[in-house]
Formats: sequence, structure tokens, C-alpha cells
Amino acid sequence: VQLQASGGGLVQAGGSLTLSCTVSGSGVKIFAEGWYRQVPGSERERVALIYTTGLTEYLDSVKGRFTISRDTAKNTVELQMNDLRPEDTAVYYCNAGHFIAGGYENFWGQGTQVTVSS
Repeated sequence: VQLQASGGGLVQAGGSLTLSCTVSGSGVKIFAEGWYRQVPGSERERVALIYTTGLTEYLDSVKGRFTISRDTAKNTVELQMNDLRPEDTAVYYCNAGHFIAGGYENFWGQGTQVTVSS
């Protein structure tokens, strides 16, 4: 499974960005897809997750501002980010995961930088 992320950039506080991730590969039954972010010196944190059922979960600090969605036909997962804040600045990574014997396997895309200026 390969993930290709795009859409990062520089935006002023209050602005919007949309991140997109194309998921390719076969033979794997994906359970959930999501977006994580990481700033230097901190652990990677989960921002949003969407299950194959359509159920979504969000980090508390982004609720009401970010929306995760999936386009099954295009095999893409998008993160619409509105009302961006300087504290949203991070490298964002898309993620897909599935269950394997005895555990859960994660796949990661390359990071895309999001910078929000005040």
C-alpha cells in the first residue's frame, strides 16, 4: 500500500487548506484512514480518522474546524482545514491501517508541511 500526500503550504491565520492523500495498492482491506501531525520535539498526534463505516473521529482542538472525508471511487482521503491557527503548524502525514494476524499494520505517506502565520 502506498500513500501520496499533497496540499500543504503557507497560510495566514483564519485561512483554509485542503490536504489530499491518494491510497494505492491492492490485496489489503483497509480498516481506517486518517491524518496525523508532528512538530519537532513532539510526538506524532492523530488529527482525524475515518473508518470504512464512515464514522469519524477528531482531535479535540480541531473539532468544528477540520473535516475528513473519503472518495472511494478516487481512493483519496481529504482533510479540509478551516480557521487555521498558528498552533496547527506541523508536518501532516496521511495514514491507512488494517488488521493483520496478531496486530494492526499502519502505512504512512510522506509528510506535507502546513505553516500558519499569525
